[in-house]
Amino acid sequence: MLDLSRYDRIFILTDEQVASCCLLAFYDVLSHHQSPITNLQSPISNQLSMADQLVLPAGEQHKTLASVQRIWDWLLAQHATRASLLINLGGGVICDLGGFAAATYMRGIDYVNVPTTLLAMVDAASGGKTGFDYGTPLVKNAIGVFAHPVQTIIEPRLLATLPPEQILSGYAEMIKHALLQSPEAFGELLDCDLREVTSPAFGELIRQSIVFKASIVAQDPNDHGIRQALNFGHTIGHAIEALLLSKCQNGKITNDKSTNNKCLHGYCVMYGLVAEAYLSHMICGLPAETVSTLSRLMLENYGAAPVTCSDYESLLALMQHDKKNREQGTITCTLLRSIGQPVTGQPVTPAQLRESLEYLCSL
Repeated sequence: MLDLSRYDRIFILTDEQVASCCLLAFYDVLSHHQSPITNLQSPISNQLSMADQLVLPAGEQHKTLASVQRIWDWLLAQHATRASLLINLGGGVICDLGGFAAATYMRGIDYVNVPTTLLAMVDAASGGKTGFDYGTPLVKNAIGVFAHPVQTIIEPRLLATLPPEQILSGYAEMIKHALLQSPEAFGELLDCDLREVTSPAFGELIRQSIVFKASIVAQDPNDHGIRQALNFGHTIGHAIEALLLSKCQNGKITNDKSTNNKCLHGYCVMYGLVAEAYLSHMICGLPAETVSTLSRLMLENYGAAPVTCSDYESLLALMQHDKKNREQGTITCTLLRSIGQPVTGQPVTPAQLRESLEYLCSL
């Protein structure tokens, strides 16, 4: 049970989108209700009403050192101490940025994650990975530390504020967890109703996804072994995401909503899952039926991947900088022999990656 009264100050970090649609719901939920995974002592309304807030611009493009510096400057200006608490209220960007800022401010202060997106609930808010994007070309989460929150608060009712594309973004990470877990878990997710994300049934699926990730993290907290299984879909997915973010920043992608949805982390993970499932079929013997099932899932819900053959060399260059690589010049992926049987640290050649990208772009 986390007792907020032991902290001298409470600070809340959020972004513009969350502040406009979730902040009041957050106060209401925590002040009057007990979330299934909250474990906060009540009542806490007085403590939270006195909390200082910082609202950052929303979006992955703001997951930068400049944003971290803004958080540090804010904490310093407000005289935060080692006895202060930072609450990160938002999606994966806020959880990652806030976690890193808390872990490095005065050599570390406590922080709590309150994920407001499905993606953050099942991925960024737990596991202790914090950080920000950095470099040219942009490298996802290039700078970061392992620092676990003292509490992660999961409140599925907050998902009612999300548009469908944000639900799909989180669903991709749940699909990844299920593929790593078992055929039964994968089948259950394929059959679920994404229109009922606030239902007890879907809440149980969220819980199962979080518990599965936690079981992996507990075995390998610092990502030296089995935790690398959680990278399935992310070598290619992160490269696609970094490429699309770069195109957005350079004005090469329009403001069309359907196009920008494809920049979302979960969408890029889904493209990466399909491409790396194809690699798994080539290298590890993953049944073709699994590749086909994933491909249909992608096309029906996420649409075709927004890359072409002219992007292949840029994507390969981004993969060369992937932090998961263990040797310079060698790109590694997590692949699958079958559902529930991951292979970590599998070296892949540029020719194999190009073939997997060809498959992805052919869909």
